[in-house]
Amino acid sequence: MTRQPIFIPRSWLAFELNVLRRQRFETIAIPFTPDPALGSYLKRDLKRILANDPLQSAWTRALAAIQNNGERLTEDDINIVLEDVYVPGNRLRNPALRTWFSETDSWWFDNIRVNLERLKSPFAFAMAATLSMAVGDYVLSFTEATRDLRQPLSTVYRRLSTCLAETVDNGHNNSCLNKSAEDFIAESPADLLFMRLPTADSGGRTAVPDKAVWREEWLRGNDDFWPDFEAARHGKLGGPVETKSQYLKIVGAALSRATHIKNWAIAHVEGGLVSTQEIVNVIAGIRRVETIYTKDFSELTGTRAVIITA
Repeated sequence: MTRQPIFIPRSWLAFELNVLRRQRFETIAIPFTPDPALGSYLKRDLKRILANDPLQSAWTRALAAIQNNGERLTEDDINIVLEDVYVPGNRLRNPALRTWFSETDSWWFDNIRVNLERLKSPFAFAMAATLSMAVGDYVLSFTEATRDLRQPLSTVYRRLSTCLAETVDNGHNNSCLNKSAEDFIAESPADLLFMRLPTADSGGRTAVPDKAVWREEWLRGNDDFWPDFEAARHGKLGGPVETKSQYLKIVGAALSRATHIKNWAIAHVEGGLVSTQEIVNVIAGIRRVETIYTKDFSELTGTRAVIITA
């Protein structure tokens, strides 16, 4: 019998919030922020958020929802972004878009990317880019059999803009960075470190979900950055690993940079190459482990969510 691949979600929002709200902290550092929802919810608890992600697309989404303390996207901003988006030029500025989209859709995303540069505020750029990524996810959710159900992309963009969550002003100077996890951890003056450990797989682009790959290529304007991006992450969290021992060594090296942070909450997905006990042993080699929280999703995903506090 062929073994089915294990689906490993990136996070479980409700479980993470439940555990983090049991911790005492005013400022939280989050080295990987593939989705800004957790930080956005913690802002409502009036916590100061220090967020980071090595991917520019994830960092941009975090800027819109976490660092932004109240700016909104205006109708004028939306009109600027959608101006002449279906008008083709001589050639695509970003030919990598054809990997993901039809020619017509590629022109739409290509023109949107150019128009984003006309926005005067970095938060307006981030919010408008976030909406554009949502439209891309919408497009990629259809198959050839369901393509006829699609709505025009500019119409979808405007409708999504009406659903954009209002930003929360938590009274703090939140920050969002685009650095390696290790550099971010070493420089973050936080009370609590919350780190979702990347899975112990091949790392690099192959470890990034397809949604994040197309978003990154669209935002950066090409796909030729991947070799340098992957090389920069070699020997670091989220980079390629060959063995379990190498992965555990990388995790230990990253956590050794966080000794200035009083409390840790380390999220791990059990069901892959590395066990929870092995992660616990790494943490225990640096500081005392306090509690291990688990949530069993094995019937749905074949995995268990684990958060280890120390």
